[in-house]
Amino acid sequence: MSALNAIRQTVAAPESELRRWRRTFETNSKKEVNGQKYLDKDTFVNAIAPKGDLDKIDRAQYSILFRVADSSRRGLVSWDDFCVFETMLKRPDADYWMAFQYFDIDGSGTITYDEFKNVFSANLGPGSIPFDFDCDWVKLYLGKKDGTHVLGYNEFTQLMKGLQGERLRQAFKYLDDNQDGFIRPEQFRRIIVELAGHKLSDAVIERLPTLCTITPGGRISYSEVIAFHNVIRDMDMVERVIREATAKSKDGRIDQVDFLNHAASSTRYGIFSPMEASIIFHFAGRGSGARRLALLDFAQLLDPRWKTPSDEIVKPAVADVTSFLQGFAHSAYNFLLGGLAGSFGATIVYPIDLGKMQNQRSTVVGQLLYVNSMDCVKKVFRNEGALGFYRGLGPQLVGVAPEKAIKLTVNDLVRGRAMDPETGRIKLMWELIAGGTAGGCQVVFTNPLEIVKIRLQVQGEAAKAEGAVPRGAIHIVKQLGLLGLYRGASACLLRDIPFSAIYFPAYSHLKRDLFHEGYNGKKLSFFETLGSAAAAGMPAAYLTTPADVVKTRLQVEARKGQTTYKGLGDAFIKIYREEGPKALFKGGLARVLRSSPQFGFTLVAYEYLHKYPWDEQPRQLETMLTSGDSDLSRVRARNALKILLDVHGDFGRRSNTTT
Repeated sequence: MSALNAIRQTVAAPESELRRWRRTFETNSKKEVNGQKYLDKDTFVNAIAPKGDLDKIDRAQYSILFRVADSSRRGLVSWDDFCVFETMLKRPDADYWMAFQYFDIDGSGTITYDEFKNVFSANLGPGSIPFDFDCDWVKLYLGKKDGTHVLGYNEFTQLMKGLQGERLRQAFKYLDDNQDGFIRPEQFRRIIVELAGHKLSDAVIERLPTLCTITPGGRISYSEVIAFHNVIRDMDMVERVIREATAKSKDGRIDQVDFLNHAASSTRYGIFSPMEASIIFHFAGRGSGARRLALLDFAQLLDPRWKTPSDEIVKPAVADVTSFLQGFAHSAYNFLLGGLAGSFGATIVYPIDLGKMQNQRSTVVGQLLYVNSMDCVKKVFRNEGALGFYRGLGPQLVGVAPEKAIKLTVNDLVRGRAMDPETGRIKLMWELIAGGTAGGCQVVFTNPLEIVKIRLQVQGEAAKAEGAVPRGAIHIVKQLGLLGLYRGASACLLRDIPFSAIYFPAYSHLKRDLFHEGYNGKKLSFFETLGSAAAAGMPAAYLTTPADVVKTRLQVEARKGQTTYKGLGDAFIKIYREEGPKALFKGGLARVLRSSPQFGFTLVAYEYLHKYPWDEQPRQLETMLTSGDSDLSRVRARNALKILLDVHGDFGRRSNTTT
């Protein structure tokens, strides 16, 4: 009768809902008997299991619900059975209702002691921690074995709600050989994996034995086991408090005091004890509970399916070729982006670069070429016109692509290797090494590029003063030869290594610490990104000006009457003696005005272009609390499985011996 009533209620449902159910049934039903279609166990799972589930529940375990839908016990689910099942999922208490149906073997509407024991025992493996069905706790609900009392639906819901706590108590007592109130770390892990393994990520499960390090002794007390169980049981509230507390924190991070204070202020009663807070921060902090943690640090505790970034990029062996091709295409794309972004930035600031270089040139003894940068601009415009500001731009653009590609790629590569695979953090020392390595590698392209560019830039002034005929880039390359293209490379290294070592960490920290990128999912605006990139270039450019001055003097072709230099050290000494310490910072302001906007526009272009077609979004913490699953029936089916999995983590994986 209950099934017929359910079908009548279904008929009154909106037609669109019926069509959706029918479409799902028809799509998955593969078996046909006497002209009617049916779902078997596998196709039933395909029909009801949610896609992209946020829980660590095997799809195969959804077959547990097959017996609930197969009310006739024929091993097949008809269209009528499927309608009844879908209607059942619409109940607000569908999760407990289906769990009750699973235990009610004879369909009597009540659960006897034998039914409860048989279903429970059938899902415990031979190596599982035993459960005492004759304990006082069970008797409070079911009475004695021959039974004067059976479980109705409401009583069953309360029994299941408290079952895991009783299982935990019995498991601890069973493993506590000496009955001294302590168990070993591996025993604690065994208990939690059996009772709540489906609620925890692999990373937390691997670290379960480390709970013994919270207190001295190397063993785990019953109070610690209960505290850990309370954290798991109240995980939704744990997540809510963490999200709200980190959102209110100025730096997006909280410690144990912040957590407890926010929990006390946002709940009617203080629901978390100090021990429970210590456990939360112990596992989120990977053994270091005293640190201030960001929301993403708690991901491994809050998200059962959480994986380290290094684990997520592991591909099956069969996909090696595809992965290689994708990686190659991605690298080629990054190379192209580096070229486009670098060319864009270089073109914008090239006139400033020309003025800076001309001002850094050696002077003829007794002759002052330029009073300052503005005087340089006036004379270049008067002697060569507007096009003079872009003399040598061609070789600059040709060299920018590999230069920027190498710099950005090497920096990202070293940072990726040095980054903590679980938290995504990197130490400052490695940030400096990554930037410095990138700066050193780029000299392979930078030095030949700049020596040709510099000689092209000085030709205009030489042609005006001495009547020399301007030569092209090819002539300069032939004149210098291969070794000549790397003249001044030591000064170039002395400039580019510290520049990148300063620039990239400064850029990263400005985005994160000043504009709070990534805090609570924040994405920087165009102007925040541009501001970070431009500001990072200021100290990097000015502090490396002396090396840039020496490099320019070594690479420019000396004219008659100009000082010549034998090498890096000789250049430093002669410039200091002949022109004073201020000469080492000639063009420093122009260098800042050039490097700051150049790298600003280059990095903005690179980051914005880098989103397509591989949009690498910052890692986000997505759980059931934030998923907003609109299909409430699927959520209820999943919750019914969670209730049954509280009996044992392998519930449904073993062959079901009950009928």
